[in-house]
Amino acid sequence: MRATAVRVLRQVRHDPRTVGLVVVVPAALVALMAWVYSGTPVFDRVGAPMLALFPFTVMFLVTSLTTLRERQSGTLERLLTTPLSRGALIGGYALAFGLLAAVQAAAATAVALAVGLDVEGSLPALLGVAVLVAVLGTALGLLASAFATTELQAVQFMPAFVLPQLLLCGLLRPREDLPTGLRELSSLLPLSHAVDAVTTLTAAGASAAQTLGPVAVVLGFTVAALAGGSLTLRRRTP
Repeated sequence: MRATAVRVLRQVRHDPRTVGLVVVVPAALVALMAWVYSGTPVFDRVGAPMLALFPFTVMFLVTSLTTLRERQSGTLERLLTTPLSRGALIGGYALAFGLLAAVQAAAATAVALAVGLDVEGSLPALLGVAVLVAVLGTALGLLASAFATTELQAVQFMPAFVLPQLLLCGLLRPREDLPTGLRELSSLLPLSHAVDAVTTLTAAGASAAQTLGPVAVVLGFTVAALAGGSLTLRRRTP
């Protein structure tokens, strides 16, 4: 698992575009959002959800494309002929992209604080939740890559995995104000609970203990997606 993680990180290090997409883009988008809503109270409301949404989306895209490329190049086929198990292979990818997610979340959180996001709760807890949400995007990206045969298909999966969660997570409209059916559906989506966690941590009187429920749900989805990715991992693209 460790060898797989090191190999993936070395590949990413030599790809400046991927590094920029993972580290720079989410932080830049947070700064842009603050600029758009400069002089209004809107950023205080949407800034925290952005710390969940941007890393989640970027890590989903990067992970699904990277895994698909490794399958198309035959790297996965060669690795799976060794004693390395599918679970260890998926774990190596999760570890590598999890470390990238930590850097990404730290950069985005630092920028959000620099441009005025008010965090009433624990800053380490906020950073931890941001990292966990990015890892969730990684896990779902690994799962989605198993069903794509081309890079275009991998990109096309993003609307199916991301957009419904974006619409229902509480960013555009508070979840409690949604129609009953949509409110119940939103409770089944992991990004909704991630947004609940980061929003709680920016509220007055917030404590890390209040996020345990949403964090447990996000963690459960992450583990389930990694397990699903392990079970559906194929040696090569048909």
